[in-house]
Amino acid sequence: MSGEPVILAEGVRKLYPGGGVALDGVDLAVAPGTVHGLLGPNGAGKTTSVRVLATLLGFDGGRARVAGADVASQARLVRSRIGFVGQYAAVDEILSGRRNLEMFGRLYHLGRRRSRERAVELLERFDLTGAADRSVRTYSGGMRRRLDLAAGLVLDPRVLFLDEPTTGLDPRSRAEVWRAVRELVAGGTTVLLTTQYLEEADRLADRVSVLDRGGVIAEGSPEELKSRVGGGRVEVVVAGVEELPVAVEVLGRMAGAPPEVDRDALRVSAPVCGRGAGLSKVVRALDEAGLDVEDIALRRPTLDDVFLGLTGQHGGAVAEERS
Repeated sequence: MSGEPVILAEGVRKLYPGGGVALDGVDLAVAPGTVHGLLGPNGAGKTTSVRVLATLLGFDGGRARVAGADVASQARLVRSRIGFVGQYAAVDEILSGRRNLEMFGRLYHLGRRRSRERAVELLERFDLTGAADRSVRTYSGGMRRRLDLAAGLVLDPRVLFLDEPTTGLDPRSRAEVWRAVRELVAGGTTVLLTTQYLEEADRLADRVSVLDRGGVIAEGSPEELKSRVGGGRVEVVVAGVEELPVAVEVLGRMAGAPPEVDRDALRVSAPVCGRGAGLSKVVRALDEAGLDVEDIALRRPTLDDVFLGLTGQHGGAVAEERS
């Protein structure tokens, strides 16, 4: 990790009022100018971690610093250096996009003139100038979330917390938000992202922390985490059910382990060493066996595989805890 972490949590603990453990010694280090993703199953502690680091929730042990300030003893200073975009739109649907941003500027004590200037800057930055004077109720889902991002940047924060920023959006709107986040990071903003979409973490995050039962159980780049699962898997689809045993014998011999068989889909899959070279060897072996192959592909591990391997739960849409 290059540079001092702009977000640092060490052994952070958070207890529920009844004595249960919400966070059990969370460690987190986020490099400046990067996107760091938080993934985990229900109740893992993702939203709780973000709320603690954003000073929205107190904690019971450990220490945390954000943007050079102590979260516990310098909460006001932390808040002046961060932005926060929650799961639900914080903008007023009756007001226009411009009036919303001006209102946020006044709430942050920027003054009337600077609030107007900042609204213009942000509307241009998020490609909302053409809709600036329209009521937000006429905006698409992607436009609303971009306006939400703009509102979170009124103070030009060093750190932006995004808690499930694309939940409920259609693929096109989600792509719009992803583009906006990439542009923010390219400009030097540090982003801590919780998401229920493993694809989103794979596309956006430089590093990912996987949380389970209130603690970090794995951390690394998406590629590093995928490498823990092992190599790719070769998947072979045969023409008929009578050819499955031959495919099983060939792939089992090459993999050194029993393949997985889906009789309904006429598919056999097994781990394979290497990438192109490994697939080429399989193709030759199947051809030598005289097998009639309908399709063959090499599937690399995904974050969904990582998530399942680490937590025992499928990812895809990882529901967030409501705490």
